[in-house]
Amino acid sequence: MAGSLHPFHHRYLLFLFIIIGAASTVTVAAALSLDLHHRFSDRVRKWEEDHGLPGAWWPEKGTAEYAAALAPHDRVLHRRSLADGSVLTFANGNATFWIDLPGFLYYAVVELGTPNMTILVALDTGSSLFWVPCSLTPVNNLEGIYSPGQSSTSQNVPCNSSFCDLRSKCSGANSNCPYFVRYADDSSSLGILVEDVLYLRREDATSKTVEAQITFGCSEYVEGMNMALPYGIFGLGMGNTSVPSILSSKGIILDSFSMCFGVDGIGRINFGDKGSLDQEETPFNIDNRGFYNISITGMEVGNTSIDSDFSVIVDSGTSFTYLPDPVYTKFTESFNAQVQENRHKPDNSLPFEFCYNSSSRYSFQRPNISLIAKGGSKFPVSHPMLMFIERQQNVYICCLAVFKSRGFNIIGQNFMTGLRVVFDREKLSLGWKKFDCYSTENSSTRPLQNLSPAPSPGVAFEPSTSAEAPNPRSNHTQVVQTPRNRSSRSNSKISIIMSLLFFWAVL
Repeated sequence: MAGSLHPFHHRYLLFLFIIIGAASTVTVAAALSLDLHHRFSDRVRKWEEDHGLPGAWWPEKGTAEYAAALAPHDRVLHRRSLADGSVLTFANGNATFWIDLPGFLYYAVVELGTPNMTILVALDTGSSLFWVPCSLTPVNNLEGIYSPGQSSTSQNVPCNSSFCDLRSKCSGANSNCPYFVRYADDSSSLGILVEDVLYLRREDATSKTVEAQITFGCSEYVEGMNMALPYGIFGLGMGNTSVPSILSSKGIILDSFSMCFGVDGIGRINFGDKGSLDQEETPFNIDNRGFYNISITGMEVGNTSIDSDFSVIVDSGTSFTYLPDPVYTKFTESFNAQVQENRHKPDNSLPFEFCYNSSSRYSFQRPNISLIAKGGSKFPVSHPMLMFIERQQNVYICCLAVFKSRGFNIIGQNFMTGLRVVFDREKLSLGWKKFDCYSTENSSTRPLQNLSPAPSPGVAFEPSTSAEAPNPRSNHTQVVQTPRNRSSRSNSKISIIMSLLFFWAVL
C-alpha cells in the first residue's frame, strides 16, 4: 500500500536532537568524528529510556537472543540490492546511529538547501540513488522533510538531463524528471529529481565548508517501508547517481574510500583514501547491479586448501557472512574436522550450525582461515567466531558465524574485523590490510590537482534477494564480551573516525 512520506513522529525530533548534540561533542580533534552506535547498545537504550520512548524491544545484552537479533536485519539488508585537505564529511560532523527501522543499519544527519534543512538518512552501500522525504508544497517548520519550495538554491532536474532515466515518462524535454526505485521486497520510492546544495566540510586545519551541488530524489511517496520516522537513503554504491560518484566527477574528492573495522568495535571511514602501497588487492566484478563484488578462487582452512570459484558481495552493512553451497559445506566440514572441542548439541535457540563446547573463554582453538581472491591475494579472516556462555550449565559455546546463502553471497562485518578495506572505485579494485583503526597511515592518494575528473562507471542498481538465516528463539545463553582495552584516539588530517559499536566478541 502506498504511503505518504509526510507522517511525522516525535521520535524523529528526539533522535535528531541526539544526533546533532552528539556530533557537537566529537569535532574537537583534528580528525572529524562520526559516532555510529549499535541499535542495541547501552547508550541508545539509555537515551530511549531517559526520554520515555515506549514500545522498544531490547534483547538482553550478552544473550544469544541479543546476537541473533541481527540475523533478521541481515535478511532485510540483502533486499537492496586521499589528497591532504581533499577529504570531506557532513557539515556538522553528524553522529550516525543504528535506529530500529527496517532494512538499514546506520543513519546520519545531512544538511540540504538554502537555508539548510536537516534530514535523517540511512547510509547504504547497496544502492546508488540519494533520495530524501520531500514536500512539494512549501511548509514551514516541517522537521526532517525537504521542501524545494523553501530552498532558494533548489532546481528541478529536467528530462533532458543525463541523470534522467525515465525520459519515456516525461511530457517534454524540459519537464520535471521523475524517478522510481523498487527494491526486491517490493518496497519502493517515487518522486522527482532535484538539484540543490549538500553541505560538507573539509578535513583539514581550515574545516572549510564546501557547498556541493548534487542531484537527488525528492520522494513524494513510499511503499512497503516503515515511515514512523521520516528518513531518506544516502546511496554509496557504484552507480553514477551516488553522492561519491557525483563528488568525484566534479573533482571534489578522489573516487575511493576506506573502512576500518576494529577488533574492539571502533572503526572509521576515510573518503578519498586509496589505501597504502603494501595492501592486498583484487579487482571488482563489474556488472549492471552496482555492488562491490569480487571473485573468490579458493579458501584455506588450517592445513586444508579448498578449490572454489564464486563471486561474493563485500557488504559492510551485513553482520555475518553468507557462503554458497557446496563451498559452505566444504568450508564448514574442513573447519569442523580441525576443531578439537566437542560439537555443541543441536540448539534451535542458536542461529548457527557449527558450535562447540569449550572449558573456558580462552581455551578454544580454531584453524586459521583465509579467502583466496582473484589474482592470488589472501583475505585473512581473523574473527569469524562468536562465544556464548550457557548460564545454567556454565558452559562456553563457540559458534562459527557463517550461514549458507540462499541468495547472494556476502562477506559480512565479522570477516572484515581487524582489516582496513579500501573501495577504490577509480581503480575498480578492493584493497585490504590488517590494521589498527586507531593508527594513522599516509595514503597512496595523489594530489587532487593531478586528478582528471571522470564519473564512476554508469552501473544501474538492482537490489539483491534475501540470504536468509534461521529465526532464533529466546534463550538464556550469554555472549561473552572479550575485555577491550581502548587506546588513545590518534588525530588524523585525512580521516573520519566512526564508532562502529558491533556486538560480537572476537576470538
